[in-house]
Amino acid sequence: MENSPSPQKGINRQTVGWIVLGLVVLIVGVVLVLSLQRPPQMGSDEAVFNTVDALYTAVRNQDDKQLTASEVRLIAFKEAGKLPKESAEYLERVIATARSGGWETAAHRLYDFMLVQRRDGFEPSHNKNDKHPKHKGK
Repeated sequence: MENSPSPQKGINRQTVGWIVLGLVVLIVGVVLVLSLQRPPQMGSDEAVFNTVDALYTAVRNQDDKQLTASEVRLIAFKEAGKLPKESAEYLERVIATARSGGWETAAHRLYDFMLVQRRDGFEPSHNKNDKHPKHKGK
C-alpha cells in the first residue's frame, strides 16, 4: 500500500476565520435590530410621566376604568403637543393590546417603554405654526 498523507483532522484557520466573521455579523445584526426596536422618548413633561405611570398601574391591575382615564389624558397631551406623535402611537398600541385581553403583554411593553425614558429630549413648541418640536440635547 502506498503511504498517502492522511486527511487533516480538525478545523483549519480559514474555517475558523469564517465562523468568527459570521458570529460578528450576527451580533452586529442583533444589536442593530434591537436598537431600532427601542420605544420612542415621551419627553420631559411631568404630567405625561405621571399619566404613563398611572397607565402602567391600570394595565397591571387590569382596570378598564383607569385604562380609559389614562387614555383620555394621553390623547389630550398629544393634542396639546406635550406628547410626541411616535410615543402617543406606541402607547395607543399598548392600550389596544390591553383592551384585547393581552394585559401581560401590554404591561411588559409599557415597562420596556418606561425603562428607556429620559427626562431630556422632547421640548414642545410654543409656536402653534411650528410643526417640528425642538429637541434638547447634546
